[in-house]
Amino acid sequence: MDWQQCHRPRSMSTPYPQFCPPVNDPADFSFKIIVIGDSCVGKTSFINMFCEHVFKDNHTGTIGMDLNKRIIDIDGKKIRLHVWDTAGQERFRTLTTAYYRGATGIIILYDVTRESSFDNVTKWLDDVSRNVCSDTCKVLVGNKSDCTRVERVPIKRAVKLSESFDFPYIEASAKTGENVEKVFETITRQMIERYNKKINTNRPLPPRPTTTEKIELLAKKKSAFSVCSC
Repeated sequence: MDWQQCHRPRSMSTPYPQFCPPVNDPADFSFKIIVIGDSCVGKTSFINMFCEHVFKDNHTGTIGMDLNKRIIDIDGKKIRLHVWDTAGQERFRTLTTAYYRGATGIIILYDVTRESSFDNVTKWLDDVSRNVCSDTCKVLVGNKSDCTRVERVPIKRAVKLSESFDFPYIEASAKTGENVEKVFETITRQMIERYNKKINTNRPLPPRPTTTEKIELLAKKKSAFSVCSC
């Protein structure tokens, strides 16, 4: 799906598709982010900390998909983020792939205390490559960085993996809130940068034609299609 068609600023007069703010919306831009990863890596807690600023220790696992929203400020611009929480269980994989459509940002979450969740990151990236455009922004997040007394996946491995796919790696904690804001700010800045490149914002838009110019243009069109009646 074309980026320029999906995400337009409010000042443009073209129709607004899904995930784009209408004219009266307080947001300047609107983006769809999908949070993926194995079951029990803390996706729901991570999103709750970002959207509600709370840590919920006891909650049921996500079934299918769950939508959360929040407006953040980036360099004076209001950005509405539609953050989709996905189920990590294998039986829901075919369901969640449908929600990749239209995503402009992907957060891949793993548990730094569970090596298997890190090993499965490449499987999730395979799903991403099959379901979204190659220029979709991505961030790899090692969750539960507050767990310092247990064996952890070495940071060097995570950094090496993220560098091989050319996207950032950030360690965060849904429990303490450490770097949670940073993760979403990082991927939002990426999405804005990609958007600006797509629409070439450095090129000024042509001025609106005056009434006289519109009349002259219509006259030219009529003369071009006129047929001699003799």
